[in-house]
Amino acid sequence: MKTIDNNTSSSTASTKRSIFAPAPHIEELPLQRIDPEYKRLRFQVFLGIFLGYAGYYLVRKNFSLVMPDFVAQGYSKADLGFALSGVSIAYGLSKFLMGNVSDRSNARVFLSVGLLLSGLITIVMGVVPFATSSILIMFVLLFLNGWFQGMGWPPCGRVMVHWFSTKERGTKMSIWNVAHNVGGGLVGPITIAAVAIFGTWQSKFYFPGMIALGFAALAYLLVRDTPQSCGLPTIEAYKNDYPAHYSAHQEQELTAKQIFFEYVFNNRVLWYIAFANAFVYLVRYGILDWAPTYLEEAKGFSVKETGWAYFAYEYAGIPGTLLCGWISDKVFKGRRAPATIIYMVLVLVAVLVYWKNPPGNIAIDNIALISIGFLIYGPVMLIGVQALDLVPKKAAGTAAGLTGLFGYLGGALFANIAMGLIVDKWGWDGGFILLVAACLLSIVFTAFTWKREKQHLNLR
Repeated sequence: MKTIDNNTSSSTASTKRSIFAPAPHIEELPLQRIDPEYKRLRFQVFLGIFLGYAGYYLVRKNFSLVMPDFVAQGYSKADLGFALSGVSIAYGLSKFLMGNVSDRSNARVFLSVGLLLSGLITIVMGVVPFATSSILIMFVLLFLNGWFQGMGWPPCGRVMVHWFSTKERGTKMSIWNVAHNVGGGLVGPITIAAVAIFGTWQSKFYFPGMIALGFAALAYLLVRDTPQSCGLPTIEAYKNDYPAHYSAHQEQELTAKQIFFEYVFNNRVLWYIAFANAFVYLVRYGILDWAPTYLEEAKGFSVKETGWAYFAYEYAGIPGTLLCGWISDKVFKGRRAPATIIYMVLVLVAVLVYWKNPPGNIAIDNIALISIGFLIYGPVMLIGVQALDLVPKKAAGTAAGLTGLFGYLGGALFANIAMGLIVDKWGWDGGFILLVAACLLSIVFTAFTWKREKQHLNLR
């Protein structure tokens, strides 16, 4: 097994290296050590990005859990909603712009520093009274937190494309994607424990923040930037899994200009899946964020019944995502578009049932909502994987960041603003017409990638 001889870019060859600079390549290990070392490090780096990304979710939604305490202090819901919007706005922008920085950085350092900074912001909001003394200050701090949160996904994507080959990436990323369910699910119990231990609402900020710092340390200990930085051959050589048009040139680090203008902005297929992602996110958050209100107003659910339906929607996404990744790898041989389209067609059916089922049939509403949760997170994950597949490894973070930008600023924010306006004017029927249209448009834009994806994987 022979490694392709790669000359690193000037950023890695420089004598003055930034702490974020990609890890340099080292001399390849003896042949007999490559397989066991590859297997050990693949498990290690996967565990590192799983724990690291789960850690990000410990300090992403804390403000929502503290909002009742702020309401009790006299803040209005509108003011708190404005403050909270800082996270979504910053996250969408950061995932794209910091994704480009991540493409030119050491994933081990980048992932850990982002989580460290996000954890510190959260701790500050809990221990410094000035940090929560006004809506404007909270907006600024939440914007900063959202920006640092955008440093989580891109380095994980960089690790994925360097350590896992194209035809296994769907399965591996579906397993990794469960990290956000794990991290998000832990926030509730950690918050309960914080109040029990410290007896103050401020602990809902600083206790999860302290735990997040521990996760940042674990990520730094476990993650490695690239196989070549550990004396190993490229993943393509190790797995003998070469995408079409692969060359040694793709192992060289790229400049920001090259990434943006050679591989992202002029990549028509990447724009197609960015638009598809916006519509998938519109369905995801249009259902999720409005489920409690819709079920109570239109279907007659009690608060308790609504809470359990909301919980089931989120956690049904875990098996659905795992199955979707497996289907894309094993059934469609690394193609993402067919699995995404199948899932979104089924989402459309479930949305129609959820909409048209008459009030009083609680079991059917729950089944429809759980089905949407089971199905929607697969396309959310696969569109990110497809973005990684469509560009060279050194542009992976920027490509995924573009789809994330459209997802959060185009889909998630639009789901909150447009759904509210449409439901106020035309009722829930108007809102569901919007969601049905979003399902159809996500299918159309994904279908535009069908031919190019087959060519990329050398499939007939």
